[in-house]
This record gives sequence, C-alpha cells and structure tokens, in this order.
Amino acid sequence: MENIAAPLKHFLFPGTLFASPQYYQISTVLGSCVAVCLWDPVNRMGGINHFMLPLWNGEGLATPKYGNIAMEKLVAKMLGMGCRLDSLTAKVFGGANVMGTGNEVFLIGDRNVMLAYQLLEEFGIPVVASDVGGRFGRKIILHTATGVVLVGKGRRQAMGG
Repeated sequence: MENIAAPLKHFLFPGTLFASPQYYQISTVLGSCVAVCLWDPVNRMGGINHFMLPLWNGEGLATPKYGNIAMEKLVAKMLGMGCRLDSLTAKVFGGANVMGTGNEVFLIGDRNVMLAYQLLEEFGIPVVASDVGGRFGRKIILHTATGVVLVGKGRRQAMGG
C-alpha cells in the first residue's frame, strides 16, 4: 500500500472554494448550499466549492457564493494546477430543504443542485457520486489525494449553508 503522508486540514466556509496540489482533508457543513468536489485520478488532486445561491445576477461582486461563479473558478483552479478537463470527475453534495415544509415550488437547495448538474454536464465532467436533497444537513470531508468523500447527516438545522 502507498505511504501517503497525513493530510493538511482546511475548513471550507460558505461562498468559498479550495484546491491544492498538496494532500488536504477539506471539511464543510451544508444545508441548502451545495458543494461540488472535483477530483483528477491521474494527478491525484482534488478541489471543492461551497455555493449558497445558484446564479450571480450581475450586480455586486462575482464571488463563489454563486454556483455559476463557484463552478467556473473551481474548474479554472483545477486546470491551473495541471489537471485536464477530460480527467476530472465530480461528486455533488447538499441542497437540503432544512427549513421549509416541502410545499415550496422552487426550493433554493433544489435550484442549487440543478445548477450543479447542469454546469457539470456543460463542462463534460461526469458525476460519479452524490448525496443531495432531503431535509437534513450534511458534513462532508474530501480527501484530495484519494478523491474519497465522507458524508455525515445531521438533524434539521435552523441556519447554515
């Protein structure tokens, strides 16, 4: 078995992204927000975003708080580290309805999930795993050297991404 050094640790806040050629254990907590984990098995590198809203409306700063910006920036960061678009795979998490009754027509979590899948399809990046929707928040931990993502589900939360 390969000898992989202990990972560095990073907590990912909502509206941010993180990717590094070094081995990291990246954790984040999701409610209606979505995190997309990208992994390149050829270069053994990974990255993750954590977005809160699907689309930037063109006003204010174009930050990774918005799914379309978060996806663009994460893909660009991975390519900048030497990854190839045709090597990348994706795992999608989050998009829970942690506050609503389930009667809403367009829940923000559902819209975030739909956007993630749509943009991944446009980039040509296959989704190899996902855990989305439902009523409970999640804590996820991405291991960037292996692409493994650990998922824990919590109880309903009143706040959080």
